[in-house]
Amino acid sequence: MGEQLRDYDFELPEELIAKRPLPRREDARMMVIDRAGETIEHRRFAELPTFVRPEDLLVLNDTRVVPARRFSDDGAIEFLFLEQIDPERWKCLVKPGRKMRRGARVVLDGTSGEVETIYPQGERLIRFAEAIDPYRTGEIPLPPYLGRATDEEDLTRYQTVFAKAPGAVAAPTAGLHFTPEILAGLPHTFVTLHVGAGTFRPVQSETIEEHRMHAERFAISEEAASAINAAKSLLAVGTTSVRVLEAAERRDGKLYAQDGSTDIFIYPPYRFLAVDRLLTNFHLPRSTLLLLVSAFAGRELILRAYAEAVRERYRFYSYGDCMLIL
Repeated sequence: MGEQLRDYDFELPEELIAKRPLPRREDARMMVIDRAGETIEHRRFAELPTFVRPEDLLVLNDTRVVPARRFSDDGAIEFLFLEQIDPERWKCLVKPGRKMRRGARVVLDGTSGEVETIYPQGERLIRFAEAIDPYRTGEIPLPPYLGRATDEEDLTRYQTVFAKAPGAVAAPTAGLHFTPEILAGLPHTFVTLHVGAGTFRPVQSETIEEHRMHAERFAISEEAASAINAAKSLLAVGTTSVRVLEAAERRDGKLYAQDGSTDIFIYPPYRFLAVDRLLTNFHLPRSTLLLLVSAFAGRELILRAYAEAVRERYRFYSYGDCMLIL
């Protein structure tokens, strides 16, 4: 029998889910885990530079969250626009799904659309009568567990200060703690992975190996490939950066500039090829992100750390605190 999902569960009080960002990005708490010594320290994110060694290169995800959340003209259907297939056709998530069966019609910005295809994981392929720009009046989509509408503060705080490449429907949240000043003082490079809605999709199968990941588009520039190949140690900022570094193709052991997509699923006992250290936020129970972090640091150590984070009242999820794994 393979790895079981129930082994990656923990109790999280609702009040520890951070519904709002802190006034200042760098004021987040930072739990520091030493894998070799299996020790846990409580620090602040502003202290991150003291843990970065001369041989470390930070790898960050510069994707930008797009205003992909829309409502039909009659307000009956909520859309999350995931991917443009061609000028008239878009892949979307919709709510409620029962109203958007194959052949169902909808009007957005005065333009009619029809559901052409329903994919196995529930996304709809919608063909509109003419080309539309859903982002023109869209909202930044917040994670469902925040349980609130997007407001003015989210327009800046649910983006990293280095966000550049539009295409994500969720922020790479470990990067949200950085200020321009902290980043400028650290050796770093950027890759791009456009975070998809699947990042919030629960693992449905109790046997972990049966779960299938969503594919996400990524890109690595010549400059980034060169910096990564030259680095002695890679400190990945966020699980999205990990997925790029571990999935990227290599020639003779060297990473090269590339655009692609990956559905890599990292769970114990995965052997990491590229990543040496990891900065990440605190993740949902029974999630693919918790599995990735457990593969990196060991399930028992991670669950012990999470239990301590609950006792110490850390703030969880997208707007929450972070963990540095050494």
